[in-house]
Amino acid sequence: MSRPVDLSHELDVARGLAQEAAALVRRLAERPVAVKYKAGGEPVTEADLAANALIVSRLAQEFPDDAILSEELPDDDARLGRPRVWMVDPIDGTRDFVRGETGYVVMIGLCFEGRPTLGVVARPSAGTLWSGVVGQGAWRDQPGETRAPVKTSTLAQPAGVRIVVSKSRRSPQIDAFRLALGVTDEMNVGSVGLKVVLVCQGDRDLYLYPGEQTKLWDTCGPEAILTAAGGRMSDMDGTPLVYTKADLNNRSGVVASNGPLHDHVIRALATARG
Repeated sequence: MSRPVDLSHELDVARGLAQEAAALVRRLAERPVAVKYKAGGEPVTEADLAANALIVSRLAQEFPDDAILSEELPDDDARLGRPRVWMVDPIDGTRDFVRGETGYVVMIGLCFEGRPTLGVVARPSAGTLWSGVVGQGAWRDQPGETRAPVKTSTLAQPAGVRIVVSKSRRSPQIDAFRLALGVTDEMNVGSVGLKVVLVCQGDRDLYLYPGEQTKLWDTCGPEAILTAAGGRMSDMDGTPLVYTKADLNNRSGVVASNGPLHDHVIRALATARG
């Protein structure tokens, strides 16, 4: 698959927007949070909507020919068949935000010709920003520090694997998967994006989610950063996630690994699932 030669402008814009939106969310977190619920029971707050308006309007100004898919806007299918689609989750981990916890992030991803190619994840509570472009590298920005490259761990066998899984949607299947993989080290985190960047920077080796509730905007940006950092993402069968379909859900779960572990994990999951 061909890729654009230079995404430096897109990366600069996405980084700036994610940082600006994270600052906005951080300010709003200091106020009482009014919560509404969408049709599927998902919470939405003023901060979600404000960050969404900021990101989407600026992306539309900078890249008027690109399609935009956002969690907080109706999907009109205009993105289908388009070569460049921005995928936005203004707050990934809204439940943590509502509870006053820190496991939430702002996420922006760019799909080019159907594959996640550029991603940015910003953590408002810490001021940390992760970004990556497939084929060019992945980086972490922290307040007061120089931008640093991030790479996944090099663990190549399941023994000793450190797993990160959902806090609010931890499936009972995880225990069977842990047994199949011999996992004794588990971390529970709210945001999908935060779980994946922990794998990107080598703090965790594997993220598993066997359900079908994640959506394209949950995985696009994180998958781009993970791939750029040396990792892999697929569904539970080892099949790449599909970003060019009308259905917004990743129906067959998500596996995000450091890379070397991926095939071992997929085989172990197949055995555990019978």
